[in-house]
Amino acid sequence: MDQHQPSSLLIELHYFPCVHFFSLLNQHKTIVLEAHETFQKQSYRNRTQILSSQKVENLLIPVLSGNSHLPIRDIRIDHSQKWRVIHQRAICSAYGKSPFFEYYSEDILALYDNPVPFLFDFNLEVLTLCLKLLKWKKNILLSSDYQNIESEKRYEFTDLRGVIHPKKELQTNFKPYQQVFGRQFEPNLSILDLLFCEGNNCNPYLTR
Repeated sequence: MDQHQPSSLLIELHYFPCVHFFSLLNQHKTIVLEAHETFQKQSYRNRTQILSSQKVENLLIPVLSGNSHLPIRDIRIDHSQKWRVIHQRAICSAYGKSPFFEYYSEDILALYDNPVPFLFDFNLEVLTLCLKLLKWKKNILLSSDYQNIESEKRYEFTDLRGVIHPKKELQTNFKPYQQVFGRQFEPNLSILDLLFCEGNNCNPYLTR
């Protein structure tokens, strides 16, 4: 990491974030999670992408009153829908034959056993588990208030909120690795894809 670069990263929480998200985390000691933003529709806050036998598949967490004006921590998950079972089955179908499925699947699938009420809290559990599986020790903090662009506080950390979004094309240089399905490499999928396919090689991959 550049010695002049802030050691803290400010970023929003995603649902099983993509590979690029974790490559950004890997460059910082302290991660400040944006806890005072408003909910953003059609973002990675409640969706992730995995590679199935047919295509890149979006796994979506249904939310109640997904109004963009609501604070992110007030967004409730709609557990009247059977999304937890659907996501478990999709992950098993996509990665059941991957090299490291047996190594990681028990912990990952267990996340869906309990109906966590709020999206932010569930995503925090997801991130915590991912860091554990990667064996990363990061200082995870929640923002104390919303950091406006004009705020002096924002210069204390690298502000990468909104950088990773489904409607924004990311310029990444990740090298292909062997995926379970398809002849053409699909870059920057959920960290699930990298964990199940690469296992112990995740750390050197994310530091390239």
